[in-house]
Amino acid sequence: MPAPDRLPEEWVTVARLGRTRGLKGEIYGDSGIEAERLARMEQVWLRSPEGVWMRDREPLEIGRVRAYKDRLIFQFVGVDSIEAAEALERCEVLIPKAERQPLDAGEYYFADLVGCEVFDRASGRKLGVVTGWQQYGGPDVLEVQVEGAPPETVAMVPFARSICVEIDPAGRRIVVDPPEGLLELNG
Repeated sequence: MPAPDRLPEEWVTVARLGRTRGLKGEIYGDSGIEAERLARMEQVWLRSPEGVWMRDREPLEIGRVRAYKDRLIFQFVGVDSIEAAEALERCEVLIPKAERQPLDAGEYYFADLVGCEVFDRASGRKLGVVTGWQQYGGPDVLEVQVEGAPPETVAMVPFARSICVEIDPAGRRIVVDPPEGLLELNG
């Protein structure tokens, strides 16, 4: 069975691609995983923002990944022109969950945080559920669907140790100690 036919929960997003860079098929990307660890992955699959599997459901081989400022630059084997790279813009880079490399203590795959309930440390009140994340070049940000609010109400919670004080993906729980006004600013 081809890998993309696996169930959705068997996949994990390890990076998100951005725009092309240069004329030789390089493309910017963002990931919570360092370049060296991504470069050791033998093959990856790409899925468009619309959920369409790219390159006829065939895996791509990573030729090179390198850090550049606060981002990454990907080069895939066989993608050697700007036109070929443009077709991959904004795609998710996925691997089967079983193929993930172990992380060091205190490191997390963002995909494992999606679905975690978020609680306020001071009050113990449930604030919401992590629905996604963003990487803007600064601290990574968790998207939290606010408890009891309309679906479009999403709080952006910086994924920083000073704010996310307890992180338990196995228990599906994150405890936050937000600075005063953060949740009001977001909500």
